[in-house]
Amino acid sequence: MNDDTGMRPAGPGRFRRGSAVLAGLVLVPGLLVLGGLSARISGSTTENAWFQTLALPALQPPGPVFGIAWSILYTLIAIAAAVVWGHGRVPGRRLALGLFAAQLAINLTWSPIFFKLHLILPALGVIGLMFVVAVATVFAFARVSRLAAWLMTPYLVWLVFAGALNARIWLLNPAADAFQLGV
Repeated sequence: MNDDTGMRPAGPGRFRRGSAVLAGLVLVPGLLVLGGLSARISGSTTENAWFQTLALPALQPPGPVFGIAWSILYTLIAIAAAVVWGHGRVPGRRLALGLFAAQLAINLTWSPIFFKLHLILPALGVIGLMFVVAVATVFAFARVSRLAAWLMTPYLVWLVFAGALNARIWLLNPAADAFQLGV
């Protein structure tokens, strides 16, 4: 039975702090590196010539905000996964971590699709899929640890915001979408 911290008091599914800390020491820098590599390889910077030609929504934050936001979000979701990892053989743990891995893989495809391939509408579909799998992850995490589920909440909020930005960019720039151009 979970308490308010999501830590199990005893038994085979008890919380193993050392295991969670070790997982966090691997996951936090790992996710930061993977996210940074995806952004760098995709050219998702202010130097992206294609992106600089786009009409952007009024709510579009300055470029550096994205790097800061994603660093915080990757850290939070990595800690959430580490907390779940630290719960040993709790029913649903394996499913929760599998969903986490799936949403992360989907997440890492967005930048190449949007910034490298210039596929604005398909990128919006990726955000939609990412959101659905992230919500499933949150529910699966909640079965293991409420703390882990809450740590994922800012990520869900950001995905809604990112989806709204993506949708607005598509509406403002229909001729810039390589999918629409048949490229």
